[in-house]
Amino acid sequence: MTPAAPRRRRRMLLIGAAVLCTAALAYAVLAPAPPPPLELAPVTRSDIEQVVEATGTLKPSRLVSVGAQVSGRIETLHVKLGDKVQAGDLIAEIDSRTQRNALQSAQAAQRSARANRQALATDLRQLELTLHRLRRLGAAQLVARADVDAAQARVDATREQITALDGEIVQRQTDVDSAQTSLGYTRITAPTDGTVLAVVARQGQTVNAVQSAPTIVMLGNQDIMTVYAEISEADVVHTALGQEAFFTILGDAGRRYSSTLRDIAPAPESITREDTSSLASPGLSGSSSRAAMYYNGQFDVDNADGRLRSYMTAQVRIVLGRARGVLTIPSAALGARAADGSYTVQVPGADGRPATRRITTGLDDQIKVEVRSGLKEGEQVVLAQAAAAGHKAGAAPAQP
Repeated sequence: MTPAAPRRRRRMLLIGAAVLCTAALAYAVLAPAPPPPLELAPVTRSDIEQVVEATGTLKPSRLVSVGAQVSGRIETLHVKLGDKVQAGDLIAEIDSRTQRNALQSAQAAQRSARANRQALATDLRQLELTLHRLRRLGAAQLVARADVDAAQARVDATREQITALDGEIVQRQTDVDSAQTSLGYTRITAPTDGTVLAVVARQGQTVNAVQSAPTIVMLGNQDIMTVYAEISEADVVHTALGQEAFFTILGDAGRRYSSTLRDIAPAPESITREDTSSLASPGLSGSSSRAAMYYNGQFDVDNADGRLRSYMTAQVRIVLGRARGVLTIPSAALGARAADGSYTVQVPGADGRPATRRITTGLDDQIKVEVRSGLKEGEQVVLAQAAAAGHKAGAAPAQP
């Protein structure tokens, strides 16, 4: 073997190694990327319920402020907090001396007017007899015509006075009735059955009813409670009367109270703080933002056991729809929504990469969504975060 042979062998080995390295590098650069790992969820059959959530407040079905219609000092308070009362039961008594004096004065004025009328009626009878005699004498030309006319004038004047007194007597009777009513107002009674929820005034306190009726106690019928649910403006357009509504309370989340939505307020409660000018030009306030609007939805619930109390907080859910045994997928798998209301999802393709599929959906409870067409039971969908990774690598469309 010549000395050049080993050198040629080494050169060939080096050339072969270089070719192999170049080929490996070219394969690494030009070979397609492996499919990304996909997080998949199966298409399954299950029950679904779509609801609107709202925060509610429990109030008695009938809440009444029992107040005083006359001013004075509260002499006696006959109820205490938590008492149950019937309609007509005595709640409180106000010092009635002023009202009794006013009634006595009105009755005295009425008696005086009646006595004056009686006296004039007696005078009228005497004057009518005199006029009758004078007319007979005048017919016989025994008295002057002027005497007959004067007698007639006195009779007419007396009749007018009696008519005026009749009107005064009616006015005096009205005064008596008003005074008797005011005296009756000193005895404050329950206008309806209920429970004393608050005692606002105290015995011995002086109340002033000149401008408004001061509240003595608050009565409420807690046998039936009304839930006032604050429904956001985004959700209220999906609600309707007659929909099922249920709620739980903070202290007993395991018990569910069910009812039916019976009323939805046409305007938020804030309308009571508006005036005509602000309602007419809401866009002229100069503010670029406003608070969210909430509309009260109302429904009633039986509270015969007394477990629910006034002004408790209720976690309300209004059922928009319910379906059983339908195809569902996780809501996170939904892609973009098309103009026709359909959605896109990603399914694993034959090459292991995500492929686009268009589906139509139904109810959506924000955890899972009903699939009405586009998928079959047992198929799998790519969750949204894995589908995003597949798009970056390049997704191939697939036919449904």
